[in-house]
Amino acid sequence: MAPRKRITMHDHAAEASLFKRRALFTFVCVILLLGILLSNLYHLQIRSYTDYETRSNDNRIRVVPVAPSRGLIFDRHGKILAENQPFFTLELTPEKVKNIPETLARLSKIIPISADEQEDFTKSLKYHRRFKPLTLKTPLTEEQVAIFSVNQHDFPGISVVAGLKRHYPYNGLMTHALGYVGRINDKDKLRLQKEDKWKDYAGTKYIGKQGIEKFYENLLHGKPGHLEEEVNNRGRTIRTLKSVAPEPGQDIYLTLDLELQKKALELLDGRRGSVVAIDPRDGGILAMVSSPTYDPNQFVHGISSKAYGGLLNSRARPLINRATQGQYAPASTIKPHLALLGLDEKIVTPKTRVWDPGYWQIPGVERKYRDWKRWGHGWVDVNTALMGSCDTYFYDLAYKTGVDKIASFMRPFGFGERTGVDIFEESAGNMPSKDWKRMRYNQPWYIGDTISVGIGQGYWTTTPLQLANAAAIMANKGRRLVPHMLSSIKDNTSKIDSPVDEMAPIILNDQNNWDIINESMMNTAHKSRFKDAGYTAAMKTGTAQVFSVAEDEKYDAETIDEYLKDNALIIAYAPYENPEIVLAVVLENAGWGGVNAGPVARALLDEYMLRDNLEFN
Repeated sequence: MAPRKRITMHDHAAEASLFKRRALFTFVCVILLLGILLSNLYHLQIRSYTDYETRSNDNRIRVVPVAPSRGLIFDRHGKILAENQPFFTLELTPEKVKNIPETLARLSKIIPISADEQEDFTKSLKYHRRFKPLTLKTPLTEEQVAIFSVNQHDFPGISVVAGLKRHYPYNGLMTHALGYVGRINDKDKLRLQKEDKWKDYAGTKYIGKQGIEKFYENLLHGKPGHLEEEVNNRGRTIRTLKSVAPEPGQDIYLTLDLELQKKALELLDGRRGSVVAIDPRDGGILAMVSSPTYDPNQFVHGISSKAYGGLLNSRARPLINRATQGQYAPASTIKPHLALLGLDEKIVTPKTRVWDPGYWQIPGVERKYRDWKRWGHGWVDVNTALMGSCDTYFYDLAYKTGVDKIASFMRPFGFGERTGVDIFEESAGNMPSKDWKRMRYNQPWYIGDTISVGIGQGYWTTTPLQLANAAAIMANKGRRLVPHMLSSIKDNTSKIDSPVDEMAPIILNDQNNWDIINESMMNTAHKSRFKDAGYTAAMKTGTAQVFSVAEDEKYDAETIDEYLKDNALIIAYAPYENPEIVLAVVLENAGWGGVNAGPVARALLDEYMLRDNLEFN
């Protein structure tokens, strides 16, 4: 008989206790989970509400920068020199165009896009964010805008954008003074980021590149505004939520005189050279002309490689601002300053006479330093030496003075140093000395070097602006003003005059020496070029050799290369009693200073001194 199966008895109390524990554990877990959920909801809905609202708005609100209008530039009489004109640009958004090469090929059939434009676009595309528009062609003509508008449905991702462009109404007349604006490149961007100014260029594609446009960029540029637009999931604008207007750049007025500038460029007549005119009463530059020039408008939207190459490789060097970067031997134009040094150091007196047989020799040396007048000037004193530009007198003066004393005296006149004019493109020239030659060439200074410096040749180089500035100091009898082109600044409410920057004056041992030299310069002017002028003037001409001629050789302008001919120079000012204008003229490879630069100076002073005062002053 099989054993009977044992029946297991359940412990209901233990099972009930276990169930209660499990139920309590489950309940606690549910409460904890609900607590975590509620905590997260509190964090998301209350504590982080602002952050997530901002993120949400970023998905539906687009901030579009609005570029400010650039400040205008006027001359001293309120005539506009740089303005803003409307223009149209063709822009392409890469992520919205499926096949860019094929699209460009189709687009070129209705709007001409040059090979250079396509190449520049392709290069820029490599480093451009695909969701941002990129300029394809600029500017567009009104006809091109109309043609594209009709066919725009065939070119998704491409649009016409309107804006303002810089325009220079007088083309090349003011180029080297005003400079120009151009597209912001990588170098500009890095500099702006380093200076923490990049945010101010949101929506702006252009920046001052040279001249006044670059020097006063902070004044002219302004501050950007922005639009807040609500967009849908496809990026299309639904409505404008907020508009913040940009702050336009400030208008600036320059000391430049448009009519005088026109006259100066007309008188240069395409010749290589420069004219600088300064008002000695305040240091304001009245004219700054460099010839040949070029049209700055072609740089605004990007000059073609071919056109830029033509300017860059031209032997005439139109890109160089000769007024501030051209370095020339000053020649006889600095003889008044040397004579002033001789008088003030008592190396000579007004009555000291030197015999000029047509040459000068270093004591004990056979070599002869020729005077420009081969038969000589005879007996000359400081007045007749300046009037006749006697080289022999100044050979002797330089020999007795020494180059270091000459250099020390000339530096306060601005030679060998930048003038501080308000453009960045300026050279310092060179005021030689013994230490300079040792450092530059590791060679000793020779007496012959000093003799050359005595007539403004040799290692001495200067810019036309430095010459005009030194002449202004002479006319002002030692008063020194920093040359400048900014006259005043105008914003929405007022016009503020720019302060005049004045340096410590040059004080001579005998202040009467100023009158002696200035009177000699006046005698020089009215003996020759200004003898029939309707006003009093003072002047000094110069003829600078471009290459050295051996002692036994004769300079023949008819047989040498054009670029080896002498440079013609002149400094002049008027009226003599109370100077209102000082100018320097340099004509490259033109020959004699008095014959070639002299007529330019006379015509310019006539233009300024004899014009209708009611109209221009």
